[in-house]
Amino acid sequence: MTIDEFIKNAVLEDIGEGDHTSDACVPETAIGRARMYVKEDGVLAGTGIAEHIFYYIDPNLQVNVQINEGNAVKKGDVAIHVSGHTRSILKAERIALNCMQRMSGIATLTNKVVKELEGTKTKVLDTRKTTPGIRFLEKLAVQIGGGVNHRFGLYDMMMIKDNHIDYAGGIKEAIDNCDEYRQNHQLPIALEIEARDLEELETILSVGKVNRIMLDNFSFEDLRRAVELIGDKYETEASGNITLETARQYAECGVDFISMGALTHSVKSLDISLKAY
Repeated sequence: MTIDEFIKNAVLEDIGEGDHTSDACVPETAIGRARMYVKEDGVLAGTGIAEHIFYYIDPNLQVNVQINEGNAVKKGDVAIHVSGHTRSILKAERIALNCMQRMSGIATLTNKVVKELEGTKTKVLDTRKTTPGIRFLEKLAVQIGGGVNHRFGLYDMMMIKDNHIDYAGGIKEAIDNCDEYRQNHQLPIALEIEARDLEELETILSVGKVNRIMLDNFSFEDLRRAVELIGDKYETEASGNITLETARQYAECGVDFISMGALTHSVKSLDISLKAY
């Protein structure tokens, strides 16, 4: 989905046949100004999409971004100044705020995890546990916060999970089928497989043909053992209910990546407001 497609749908959802309140309260020719300010500390994200939203609503608005995405912000900081037709500002307000709040919340949490991992080789990945229709915004927010995007969808990486293994009839069958499929279709994409325990890992290592092994819900002891067994043959990824509080412990087991669905599926939005002045 492109930014314009997203904004078009968001405008249709929010404004519909018209902003009756603004049209009733504010003269058509009224000119005003407003500022978007941050109400709590965090990492700012979404100013770019907010700017697009304001200009989509009214190309004649004047939008001045005061703080770049990825920068730390404190309560009271002004992120954006906007001026122009007052009705246009009011129509764009909520859509722009929703995007910035959601994206800033994701960037803030991601950045906290990145800081927890400092001094290790481990990088934090997002997952596909995103809000349908705005995955591109949520994954962009992870990048802004210093994280790394996992696959975007089902099409840009092959990932064999527990259900694939069960439906395929076993680990070897699943790997062989996927490897043959990507060769037959000349797909230049990576193949990852999930291991649920050390026994499954042994089977995966005996088959090979993969690029990365996800170690799902392993204890710290088993995770260290798994990393030792894999060595430098394949990339390693730890997953399964990893939190900000436990991220460092997983990293210290020596994995290349940790993946955290919490970055996008249960994050708290950063409080941002728009006020006339």
